Amino acid sequence: MDVLRENMGPQRLPQVHLLVVSMAAFGLNRNASERSFKVSGQAAVDPVQDATLLQNVRLWDIQAFNATITQIQALRPYYTFPETDVDRYFINGRIKQVLLSPRELDVMQLSAEASQSWINPHFIYTHGIGAVVAEVNKITPDGLPVLLIENAPPEIKSPGFQLTRPEIYFGEKTQDPVFVHTAREEFDYPSGDQNKYATYQGTGGFPVGSPLLKAAAAISQGEASIIFTGYLTGQSRMMIYRNVQARLKHLAGFLHWDQDPYLVISDDGRLVWMVDGYTTSLSHPYSQAFPVVGLDEGANYIRNSVKATVDAYTGRMALFVFDASDPIIQAYERLFPKLFQPASEMPADLRRHARYPEAIFRTQAEAYRTFHMRDPQVFYNKEDLWEIARNVYGQAGQPEPVKPTYVVATLPGEQEPEFLLILPFTPRGKDNLIGWMAARCDGDQLGNLIFYQLPKQQLMYGPMQIESRIDQDQNISKDLTLWNQQGSRVLRGNIIAFPVTGGFLYVESIYIQATEARMPQLKKVVLAMGDRLIYGDTFDEALAELMGGRPPVRPPATAVANTPTPPQGLGGNIPALAERLRRIRDEAEQLARELEALEKDAIKK
Repeated sequence: MDVLRENMGPQRLPQVHLLVVSMAAFGLNRNASERSFKVSGQAAVDPVQDATLLQNVRLWDIQAFNATITQIQALRPYYTFPETDVDRYFINGRIKQVLLSPRELDVMQLSAEASQSWINPHFIYTHGIGAVVAEVNKITPDGLPVLLIENAPPEIKSPGFQLTRPEIYFGEKTQDPVFVHTAREEFDYPSGDQNKYATYQGTGGFPVGSPLLKAAAAISQGEASIIFTGYLTGQSRMMIYRNVQARLKHLAGFLHWDQDPYLVISDDGRLVWMVDGYTTSLSHPYSQAFPVVGLDEGANYIRNSVKATVDAYTGRMALFVFDASDPIIQAYERLFPKLFQPASEMPADLRRHARYPEAIFRTQAEAYRTFHMRDPQVFYNKEDLWEIARNVYGQAGQPEPVKPTYVVATLPGEQEPEFLLILPFTPRGKDNLIGWMAARCDGDQLGNLIFYQLPKQQLMYGPMQIESRIDQDQNISKDLTLWNQQGSRVLRGNIIAFPVTGGFLYVESIYIQATEARMPQLKKVVLAMGDRLIYGDTFDEALAELMGGRPPVRPPATAVANTPTPPQGLGGNIPALAERLRRIRDEAEQLARELEALEKDAIKK
């Protein structure tokens, strides 16, 4: 500190305090590392090393996917898909990135006749059912997603999934209260022009069978019908706080709960919500405040200390401490010793779906773009300030910051693919790539941050520069202009940057949708690497063209010794062979799924 005082003068020391303390307050100096990202002029895709990455390239943008399944999977006007989440599952022994959307029931969308009855939304229309699941990179010939789970009751078309309790009584589109175990059967799902009904079999809610409990419930809800209805029996139960966030806030309102609960399918076929909880403060000395999603004033201290689970059928909650070193959560644990459990107590099948949350990642990214400057002089003068990279998104076509993206990829220097959350940076006022950050989500690596810094002497195209090249391409701009005619609109997906050897593979999906019935269909895929820009009808076609324009990529030396020489008739083109093999494998998997479905139908009959 004396050396700093001599070099900088006492008036600049508060800036040094701000840098050091803020790094600690936002967790940028713990479980975090900085690495150099080697950039080469020969950025390449290796069909062997990058096989898992290529099988998990997300072609479906979340908004486009959500709009599409709303059109093809809602089944009834009162079914809704409030959100789509990205997750990973192991299918046939391999990690697969999927999109998952819960099918919830929104009683506000019931017909006018049905909504006029107090009985319908409280006794009959009580729950949603199942979820829609799709692989992120599979597209039908019509430009629609290939669904692994669809319809109601749920039809499972892929191994690795089962749904024993698909009912969703606790979710994001729920209305309080509902009554179960009553004299009225509950609507379960539509079947043709009729409906199927069922009776709740769980332990959710609390008893309202006695006259005293009925009176208490009527007073609390301000609803006299609870006392006078004849449908409540001695075994009836009443469910309240069915909204996942409201339920957790009621239980532990002293924590800041993430606004993005996500649904997980457990190994035994239950639907379980997972929600991240944060300890925050605005009172950390010498620390700068930054925005936090859901907090109006932001925070100058934040930790993702808790991860909660909420059973979608019973409403049972469990809170697990994932950052035992956080002093704030330590204080709450002493106050409420029975409320929290250690992270090791989380069931293994749910633990596999724990992830690094976007909310804290955004806040840390906002802090790091300033606090990556460690030289006191540079930091004081803000000489090397970064910005979050921008891209063109949606229909408006206006540049906006890139959203943090979940990907399955292999980090530079690592051997195994993993589930990551990544975000690119650019220098202030410029669009070339200068750095990127990755949060690890799997196993013991959960919570670790890696900040990659690119050499300032070499140019690496950033997302916005790739967007500009897309707009300037004659073939692409001609198509975009043609499709943006009356009656249809072009929807551009989030551009995603995938780290590969020596650089990045950029992928952007382009959709077309009608102005009225919004059901986006994947129309084109753009790939960019280095100076090359490929525009194709499908990802496979674009990738084959991208890989075919350079010398063949050889597998690692350990694999070459056991790899037979390709027949001369095929030209010895390793990328083309890899592409053919991948297509054959996909066709085999599709045939296996169809065979399994036929076997299930035969067993039922």
